[in-house]
Amino acid sequence: MKHTYHIEGMTCNGCRSHVESALSDVSGVSKASVDLEKSKAIIEMDKHIPLDHFEKALQDIGGRYTIHLPVHQPQDSKQDEVTQELKNKNGTFYCPMHCEGDKTYDQAGDCPVCGMHLVKDQNLNSTQESQSGSMKHNYHIEGMTCNGCRSHVESALSEVSGVSKASVDLEKSEAIIEMDSHIPLENFEKALKEIGDRYTIHLPGYVAPTSEKQELSAKPVNGNGTFYCPMHCEGDKTYDKPGDCPVCGMDLVEEQNLSLSQETQYTCPMHPEIIKDEPGSCPICGMDLVPMEADLSAEEKTYNKLAKKFWLAVAFTLPVFLISMSEMIPNNPLYNLMDQKYWNWVQFALSIPVVFYATWMFFERAYRSVLTWNLNMFTLIGIGAGVAWTFSLFGLLFPGFFPAQFRSDSGSVHVYFEAATVILTLVLLGQLLEARAHSKTNGAIKALLKLAPNKAIKLVNGEEVEVKIDQIVKGDILRVKPGDKVPVDGVITEGHSTIDESMISGEPIPVDKETGAKVSSGTINGNQSFLMKAEKIGSETLLSQIIGMVNDASRSRAPIQNLADKVSSYFVPTVVIISILTFIIWAIWGPDPAYVFALVNAIAVLIIACPCALGLATPMSVMVGVGKGAQNGVLIKNAEALEKMDTVNILIVDKTGTLTEGRPTVEQVVSVSNQYSDQEVLQYIASLNQMSEHPLAEATVKYGKEKGVKMLKASQFNNVSGKGVEGIINDHDIKLGNAKLIGNITADFHSKAQAYQSQGKTVSYLSIDGVAVGFVVIGDKIKQSSANAVKKLQESGIKVIMLTGDNEDTAKAVAGELGLADFKASMLPENKLEEVKKLQSEGKIVAMAGDGINDAPALAQADVGIAMGTGTDVAIESASITLVKGDLQGIVKAKNLSHAVMRNIKQNLFFALGYNTIGIPIAAGILFPFFGILLSPMIAALAMSFSSVSVIGNALRLRNQSID
Repeated sequence: MKHTYHIEGMTCNGCRSHVESALSDVSGVSKASVDLEKSKAIIEMDKHIPLDHFEKALQDIGGRYTIHLPVHQPQDSKQDEVTQELKNKNGTFYCPMHCEGDKTYDQAGDCPVCGMHLVKDQNLNSTQESQSGSMKHNYHIEGMTCNGCRSHVESALSEVSGVSKASVDLEKSEAIIEMDSHIPLENFEKALKEIGDRYTIHLPGYVAPTSEKQELSAKPVNGNGTFYCPMHCEGDKTYDKPGDCPVCGMDLVEEQNLSLSQETQYTCPMHPEIIKDEPGSCPICGMDLVPMEADLSAEEKTYNKLAKKFWLAVAFTLPVFLISMSEMIPNNPLYNLMDQKYWNWVQFALSIPVVFYATWMFFERAYRSVLTWNLNMFTLIGIGAGVAWTFSLFGLLFPGFFPAQFRSDSGSVHVYFEAATVILTLVLLGQLLEARAHSKTNGAIKALLKLAPNKAIKLVNGEEVEVKIDQIVKGDILRVKPGDKVPVDGVITEGHSTIDESMISGEPIPVDKETGAKVSSGTINGNQSFLMKAEKIGSETLLSQIIGMVNDASRSRAPIQNLADKVSSYFVPTVVIISILTFIIWAIWGPDPAYVFALVNAIAVLIIACPCALGLATPMSVMVGVGKGAQNGVLIKNAEALEKMDTVNILIVDKTGTLTEGRPTVEQVVSVSNQYSDQEVLQYIASLNQMSEHPLAEATVKYGKEKGVKMLKASQFNNVSGKGVEGIINDHDIKLGNAKLIGNITADFHSKAQAYQSQGKTVSYLSIDGVAVGFVVIGDKIKQSSANAVKKLQESGIKVIMLTGDNEDTAKAVAGELGLADFKASMLPENKLEEVKKLQSEGKIVAMAGDGINDAPALAQADVGIAMGTGTDVAIESASITLVKGDLQGIVKAKNLSHAVMRNIKQNLFFALGYNTIGIPIAAGILFPFFGILLSPMIAALAMSFSSVSVIGNALRLRNQSID
């Protein structure tokens, strides 16, 4: 058997080697392999070895390393921060004898091998001479927030003249640069400045200055200060301040603050710089502190900023538009006040605030896109509106330069200030509507965050004390009153109630909870008070994990997005070429005034094209769809799983815990030996199963206690994967499991057991010293929803196959009740894995649903792994979709959700491609020869602005989609 463990304390390959050697030497271990990067040990053993044996082995080699079960997570983040601070202060130490090679320590002490005092590394200027004669310098890097940043910085530093190699560590914010001779720091500063001025390089020991004002500022409430592009142009790259994407030019979107403890802060009305976490009085003036208003999120700030600019643009654009359109009125009354050329100057003056203030950001984005050659929508807007406005200004200043067809009867040139300002204002309107729509796409995360309570009632020495949610530690006893939210995950220790879990499971009916029942953070208590013990806190709670998974999945890319990206990469250059060709064709073959028609239509082509609609088609649908799934108890790990689920045609399901309740109960214990009574058979079964965590084992132990049997001590316990368990009790060799484990079973014995198996019951045989003496009959009720869910899946074209480790008769009975034609029994974990591979080799798209450790290999191999939320952490980790309720009906929801999202994406792509395919030729004037119709650049701008908004609006329809 193989067991996986989490290792803490390793810092280098020497550590890894020490740990691996120590674990391999433990008695009973056949092989141990340790992964330094994953902090993981995989240990192969013939039979189960208690964890404390491994703990002792690691203690014997110095006590620096600890071993835990895979679900272990460091609990004290504060301690981690202190440790890191000590590292920074104490420096790096090594053994002068180099007993452990290059191994270093972060604190002073003695070498665990030779006992000599560790020596502090005096590399104060972070310069090391290598054996080859080159030198290594260490530098501190500021401004990196993701792996994309690290790659950018590493590439820029590597290209500096004289650098032979540069490696950058994101976690340590450190760069190690190899060079043949010293290179001034200014050279590296210049290199980083050239890639966007986001990063800075410093000598080691640099500490970023923090102003007093920053230290006193309020914690972010609605966002976390991290921004990303909604089109994911640079993958997972994030930014630490608002702005626009350097690739597509769109406004960066702020990530939600995923912290569940967003408590109220208090400030002084007279001294706003005073900010406290608790109410009280101002230390300066003594006034009572008042609750602070929640800071606006970055999205809301962006929206408000755009709204102000939009209304200002409208105020100046409307007069320009009216002056221009007045030319269509016979005997224009405005010309009685002033000549046309003076009105042109008025239009020019009114256009300045629009161009150089309200919409100047579009030109900045256009300039940057050309500079970096990341051509996008703003490239086209900048060229189109810029040409119209510049042409008009040039015509105003030098009217004699233009041919006669550009001039009016009064000799002044036709100007297009109204076209430029209206185009820019309409684009600004589109950005405004987009900003509002964006805030709705991550509404699911916002709704989940609202579920998290801020405070809890803790019992301290028998008294109830109100505490903040982040002050709760594991083991605390908490009081949950009627109507209150459950503060953390835990178990009820006293009392009972009904709890509304609809916000997590998607099921509207409240669930009855008795003493010993599990409860989850964010669910709402009914009309009874109860006490609970905190078991999972902070990021460990189910609600936190759901929020994290939804956030990660919302940011992931679906494979179908690659099509949009490929089209977009050629889109802008193609549009520019079409615009130039449009100008040439109209200038040569167009009617008089040909140049005027050529200019207007070329501008219309540039303005109507919208690559952003293409780019937004996939991520918007994914974001809304993932949130919809979370609200219905279907957690999607990534967008790829969502896309693949739509194409699945084979579903493999486990029996226990998937089709059945997974809460087995003992129905009967039968002895077939004159030497042992039924009670004695039960005693051996329950005693051996005390050391097992399997649901069937728990059922037998519970039954044994109910029958009052005395538990015997078991030793040398071993879990035989897929077969059963074995051990030693009272010097007898005890085996409990299926026929493969027991082996020698008489025909009469088998026929008695088979009578129960044919009814769908599970039978485990007991042998003592190699002789079969009895069996236990265990029933596991089929879930009410299983039959209906199987029927719906089959109707949708999915072939459902049951693979179970149970015997043939039990499997046949369950399959018959559920209407499953395909099933296989007595399947070991490796058999399930091989079956998935076999189906995949036949070209099938396979989904696998399971809930146990034995399902993990097949879950990982399947095209889509589906874990029951009621199952083990290993199964959930191996899967790409998790069903919170652990119900087969959740697979129906996942399939329907996947289909709805993929249909929505295809609608968006069809609209975006169709819009551009039809709109660009119309803007170029293809309808003019047949119908005499030309598209005004202003109408083109309106259409372009609403194309992106329409894509987002279509994605938002998923929020109302039924997936039951």
